[in-house]
Amino acid sequence: MNVYDTANRLASELRQSKEYLDYKRIKQELDQNQEVKEKIREFEEKRYAVQLEALKGEEQEKIKLEEMQKIYMDLMNNELAKSYFDIELKFNVLLADVNKIIAESVQDVIQ
Repeated sequence: MNVYDTANRLASELRQSKEYLDYKRIKQELDQNQEVKEKIREFEEKRYAVQLEALKGEEQEKIKLEEMQKIYMDLMNNELAKSYFDIELKFNVLLADVNKIIAESVQDVIQ
């Protein structure tokens, strides 16, 4: 058994998975709606900044949190944006599960 062949098969199966195909489709739909795409980008930038501050142990600015929450609530009222977040989450869970399985298989030597 060649590990690289197995990895390439896994990559191919990931690209054929429902989660991947759904994510690819919703991203293409999002490309057709620049307004929603821009709102999602803005939300993700604000979310990243807030998370980075939290990781650094910095105090969260209430205004930044409120702005991020407002954008998120607006996005949740948009069917395309809501679908995007739902599908993105499912795809990320798939990747996390695969990574966990791989990490657990070699845990005895990486501890």
